[in-house]
Amino acid sequence: MMYPYVKYSDGTEVMFSNIYIENGVECIDVHFERSTSNGFDSVRIKLPTYEITVWEGNYTDKEIEFFKKVVKNSSDLFYKYAKEGGLKLA
Repeated sequence: MMYPYVKYSDGTEVMFSNIYIENGVECIDVHFERSTSNGFDSVRIKLPTYEITVWEGNYTDKEIEFFKKVVKNSSDLFYKYAKEGGLKLA
């Protein structure tokens, strides 16, 4: 299950997964995606390692660095909201 987190002005949507266990560690995937005329640009960063597991399309290195900072600065929130079943939006 992926939960919405935020949408940026360039159309990039940020979503995060449920918590899953891998090698005894609680993990979350944070997914960045925007539509293009040819499909999608996509990047997925795995918590808690901050490993990029998917990078498809035309996101620049500068955008990727920004995404890494977002994930690092918001990691506590991703875990909190994943445990709560996503953000509670009205």
